[in-house]
Amino acid sequence: MARFFRASPTESRLLLVLIAICVFLSFASDSFFTLVNFTSLLNNSAINLIWAMGLLVVLIAGGIDISFAVAASVVQYVCVYAFDAIGGGNWAIGVVLAAGLGMGLGFINATLIHVFRIISIVVTIATFNAFFGLLMFLSSGRFLYNLPDWWTRRILIFEYQTADGTWAELTLPVAVMFAAVLATWVLINRTTVGRQLYAFGDNPEGARRVGVNVAAMQFIAFGWMGAMAGIGGLMQANIVQEVVPNALIGRELDVLAAVVLGGARLGGGRGSVLGCFLGVLLVAITQNGLNLLGVSPFAFKMVVGGIILVAISMSNLDFGTRARHRPGDDREETA
Repeated sequence: MARFFRASPTESRLLLVLIAICVFLSFASDSFFTLVNFTSLLNNSAINLIWAMGLLVVLIAGGIDISFAVAASVVQYVCVYAFDAIGGGNWAIGVVLAAGLGMGLGFINATLIHVFRIISIVVTIATFNAFFGLLMFLSSGRFLYNLPDWWTRRILIFEYQTADGTWAELTLPVAVMFAAVLATWVLINRTTVGRQLYAFGDNPEGARRVGVNVAAMQFIAFGWMGAMAGIGGLMQANIVQEVVPNALIGRELDVLAAVVLGGARLGGGRGSVLGCFLGVLLVAITQNGLNLLGVSPFAFKMVVGGIILVAISMSNLDFGTRARHRPGDDREETA
């Protein structure tokens, strides 16, 4: 355990904070520490965590993407008409198609960033508005309810009836979430591509000089984000059983806060799947606890904003360096 705390300080701090919050909420609300609430937390966090896996890879590579929620909405809409054209489809076709469409949108971001040398946040702000405007123009803002049966059918991977008669259930999106977590862990920890992504994010010019393909890194990072966005959009439609063009807009901040809080550095070159998972869980538990305590949902937006501010500030501080270099040291050296 001590070795884990030394090797993973960010993750260990997050874990301690999570434990403290859970202990507090277990005393503050009788409903918090129950199997039903735990499974509900996982179900409600599944989509954000799928997206967070994509955003983690982008941040490691030194980029940022805030267009993924809109990309997921575009994928949902295109999938509805594509499935109708092929006569219904199935889950295998659905996942491949959603991932492919999302990857294509991610490649658009990567192309603009690489060819025109524009910073990623500017590009993704532009594509956010372009994708959303085009979607609303072509769809006229229509809600779609007539989805294929296989897409809207609830698939349970776990269910248990508690003593009070309520059901604790885990649905298909949770299984897909864990698959996305595993795939991302393998990508960044067990492949050469993953090591190159870290190197490129930490020092792009140095990575380029030792032979890392800059274009490939950008296309892999934003393509992975797009694939996760598409798959997350597919799972979201399975949960709500409808496609609404603007339903996912606004969730970008929640995901960004969670990933940065989990230790991913906005400057690139740092981040872990475990930290990302704990960050998403912390944001989800905070929201869940505020709901159980009867706090206004508008307050949660303030909490998310504060989390982003603290996380960004902490990610840019080196406390070891600050401790060694005190303000008075400059005067002593000058003297």
